[in-house]
Amino acid sequence: MSVADRASNEALVLRRPPLAGVSKDGGRRAPAVKHQSEHQSEHQAHAGRIGPNAIIQTAEALRLLAGEDAAHCVFAVAGLEAYLTSPPADMVDETEVIRLHRALRAVLDDDAARAVSVKAGQLTAAYLLAHRIPAAAQRLLRILPARLASHALSRAISAHAWTFAGTGIFTGRPGRPTTYEISHCPLCRGQGTDHPICDFYAATFETLFARLVHRSARAREISCEAMGASACRFVIDW
Repeated sequence: MSVADRASNEALVLRRPPLAGVSKDGGRRAPAVKHQSEHQSEHQAHAGRIGPNAIIQTAEALRLLAGEDAAHCVFAVAGLEAYLTSPPADMVDETEVIRLHRALRAVLDDDAARAVSVKAGQLTAAYLLAHRIPAAAQRLLRILPARLASHALSRAISAHAWTFAGTGIFTGRPGRPTTYEISHCPLCRGQGTDHPICDFYAATFETLFARLVHRSARAREISCEAMGASACRFVIDW
C-alpha cells in the first residue's frame, strides 16, 4: 500500500465527534464526493444537527473581538443566551446555528460580523487539530506532497460533513484548487446579501489546509446562496 493510500484509508480516522472527501484518483480534478450518499445512515441519524463548536467558538470569538456585552446581545437576539454560561456539550439543532448567524449580522455591522465569523472558524480548526485529528495523521499529511495531502484531508472532511453542514449537502472536489460546495447551507439560509457571508466555513477550511497541506493555502467563498447562487462554493489553493 502506498503512502498516499495509507493517508486516505487509515490516518484520517478522526476521533469522534468528527470533521471531510477524496477520490484515490491522482489526477488534477477528482470526482465530486457527496457526504449524504457515502454516509447516508449516519447522516440520517443526525439530520438537522451541527457540532457544538459552531456555537462555542462563535461565543469565544465575540468575547475576544467585541466584548462580553456584545456576546450577550447577539446570543440574546438569537434566543441562545443560556449557552454563554452553559455551553452545549453535544450536537445542536441546526436552527440554533441559523439563528445565531442571523443575529450576528443583525447586531454587528458587516465588517465586525465577518471578523467574528472568521475568528470562530479559526478557533474551530484549532480545536479540531488539538482534539479531533490524530497527531500521527497530521504528521503524515505534512510530509505528503500538497496535492496528495489535499486529497486525504478532503476525504476526511467529506466523511464527516454531516457534523457541520446539518441538512445541507456537501460536495468535495479535491485537487488544485480544491473546491467545496454546500447546498442548502445553514450559515446563510434565509439571508440576502450582495457578497458571500459564510466566512466561518472559509476560515475553518483555510486554517486546516494551511496547517496540514501547504502553509500558503488560502480559502475563498466565490459564490453564496445568500446572493442567489445554487450553492455556497469555496475554493482552496496554495
